[in-house]
Amino acid sequence: MTRTGVEPGTGAAAKPQFDKETLGQIVLVFQGGGALGAYQAGVYEAMQEAGLEPDWVIGTSIGAINAGLIAGNRPARRLARLQEFWRRVRHGPFRQLTAASWGGGPEAFSALTAAAGVDGFFQPNPWAFLGMKTVLGPENAGYYSTGPLARTLADLIDPDCLGAGHPRLTVGAANVRTAEMHYFDSRAAPLTIRHVMASGALPPAFPAVRIDGELYWDGGILSNTPVEAVFDDNPRRSGLVFAVHIWNPSGPEPDSIWKVMSRQKDLQYASRAASHIVRQKQIHRLRHVIAELAEALPADRRDDPRIRELAAYGCLTRMHVVRLLAPPLAGEDHSKDIDFSPQGIRARWSAGYADTVRVLAEAPWTHPADPIEGFILHDAKAGRVVGEG
Repeated sequence: MTRTGVEPGTGAAAKPQFDKETLGQIVLVFQGGGALGAYQAGVYEAMQEAGLEPDWVIGTSIGAINAGLIAGNRPARRLARLQEFWRRVRHGPFRQLTAASWGGGPEAFSALTAAAGVDGFFQPNPWAFLGMKTVLGPENAGYYSTGPLARTLADLIDPDCLGAGHPRLTVGAANVRTAEMHYFDSRAAPLTIRHVMASGALPPAFPAVRIDGELYWDGGILSNTPVEAVFDDNPRRSGLVFAVHIWNPSGPEPDSIWKVMSRQKDLQYASRAASHIVRQKQIHRLRHVIAELAEALPADRRDDPRIRELAAYGCLTRMHVVRLLAPPLAGEDHSKDIDFSPQGIRARWSAGYADTVRVLAEAPWTHPADPIEGFILHDAKAGRVVGEG
């Protein structure tokens, strides 16, 4: 990949200041977002170059695919596997020329993508075009087949690595029957490529995936920002969490239908990340308060069974959450998540790499913080920390 702003081989991603004994586990959290996921691959490249391999990778949809490629390979092969995946799913020159013949605009490109599918990812399901009421069966009811993706992942993921659970892998999926979010977690049971596929089964484009008798759709339907899996983990552990956001939670007021369609996607798939963070900051602060109050009690009171039960709600673990906000590309629109053009993939990968190099160099987790806080957020745009607290 040719990077923007940071040249390859320069050692730009120097090893950051990181005391694992103090900070705890390293966690990578990836949103869903189709072609936007190339930014996540760039983030991982910078982290690996800096010597930061994750202890836990969490993803939904394309985030689950990137996470599976990381967790499903040994460290020395991870970057090459990510590069090969994104090479396979990019559009070739014939597709580019055909789009140009339609007018060359993004709408032409998107229409062509929707009609023809994406090599190595999905292809049209001809039976689906017999009519919307045609009975296809629950595991085939989609406009596209993801058979190409299954073959791609089988080529690029080592099932033994994926099943070993090192690093830990968690992927989010929506239970079709119960409408509940389900996180498949390699700490609980070995995961397979089907679990990754279930997390990316976005209807009505892609059919549901059946696992242990239940049908699952793309987790982004219910929660596209799976950072809640870290916040709700038990037992709690201190850690440095890189939450990679590829949908913009804030943006200008749209003044056309075209811009409304783009902004609507941003709001939908940012999936209330800000409110999740506010809630978790409150909860973690309360846990610290409870722990400190319990420590202030006389020893005889702390030994009381009821007091011990209440004190157990306290916790002194600390999470530093670095929220990397992917920048929009010039001229992008509501079809950005299906922009699998070589230029689009390259630009997003380069942005993820360059932004992460900058934030690792700043090492915001080393900045002074209120000791009562158990959750410290570092918001980064274009790799620059723009807010902390």
